[in-house]
Amino acid sequence: MTQFQKKLWIGLGIMALLTPLGIYLPEKFGAGDAWGEWGTDTLKEMLGYVPAGLEKLSRLWSAPLPDYTTGAEGASTAVQYVTYIASGLIGIAIAGLVFLVIKKTVLKDLRNGQR
Repeated sequence: MTQFQKKLWIGLGIMALLTPLGIYLPEKFGAGDAWGEWGTDTLKEMLGYVPAGLEKLSRLWSAPLPDYTTGAEGASTAVQYVTYIASGLIGIAIAGLVFLVIKKTVLKDLRNGQR
């Protein structure tokens, strides 16, 4: 592993450990949901309606870890922090695996003379 890769992994680990700020800061400042992470219920409250296309597409996909936690909304702050960090680490692992597969595929194609 190169020095750059070590620094990259350390940076990603630090960002994963900082993910609980996503719970703490909105509560501290009364900010509500993160910008753009609104569900259809929040949009209906903000706009008075939900665009038909968005309503239709909202049922297409549901997050594997809704609200980045596995616990109930009333879970303790410590449980929320731990599941938030786990969610960040899972996201990093999935993104890393996808990148690795793409890298291996592209390198294999380049070695075989394909583009």
